[in-house]
Amino acid sequence: MRRTAAKAPATRSSAGRPHPVRSFVTLAAVAGMVATVAIPAFVAADRGDVAEARTLQQVSADDAQSLVVASEATPEALERGGYSATTPEEIQEKKDKEAAEAAAKAALAARLAAAASTTSSSSSSSSSSSFSSAVPLVAPGSGLVRRPLARFDNFGTPYAGHKGTDYMVGRGEGIYAVADGTVVASSESGPGWGVYVKIAHNINGTNVTSLYAHMDWGTRRVQVGQTVSAGQLIGQVGDTGRANGTHLHLEIRVNNGYTNAESWLQANAG
Repeated sequence: MRRTAAKAPATRSSAGRPHPVRSFVTLAAVAGMVATVAIPAFVAADRGDVAEARTLQQVSADDAQSLVVASEATPEALERGGYSATTPEEIQEKKDKEAAEAAAKAALAARLAAAASTTSSSSSSSSSSSFSSAVPLVAPGSGLVRRPLARFDNFGTPYAGHKGTDYMVGRGEGIYAVADGTVVASSESGPGWGVYVKIAHNINGTNVTSLYAHMDWGTRRVQVGQTVSAGQLIGQVGDTGRANGTHLHLEIRVNNGYTNAESWLQANAG
């Protein structure tokens, strides 16, 4: 009876405390469940960051490739007339050109005003009389071919490469078309010719071209496309372009070949 009574309290005491092995197993199970849920989520989140970073890198790589392709494009050439002067030198050159043009126009206006006030019929005394209305409207002679001048002092000295005949005469002498034809050129600034007129003719089936150079400023009476008659006044003698002294530079081309202008006139002029 004493032994039984002694063991009874021991049995009640073990029933009131948690068992160590059971508690460890329970904690381990809970920890396993937490790990099972948390680790995949962490891994998934980490993989998402990596995937996003790779995507941005891929985008950068794609952009770099597109820039390489664009760099192979050929740049379009700029037209000179498509932009204005930008350098100081170009701006100054443009200003100088505009000033020169304005000065030339002013000088021409002054000469025309002086010419309008004169009544002198002399064509060689001064530049103010070179635009006199006394210049005859019809050249002397008759026939299909006329002489381009009513008179002249002497011939200019020929030289190598000179394709025309120079008739030395005073400023303002009238210049006449050598035959019927059509004006194919009329300019105040020919290449070396200065103020000049060019006329195409068909004389008895032969193609002839006559060119009248070194006219005085503002004296041209005909324009491109205009039809003219033999002996019609087309301008007045001057010294514009590459000229030493006032004279008429006359060029005659027959069937596109140059010929001596004076010899051709002697053979054909009426």
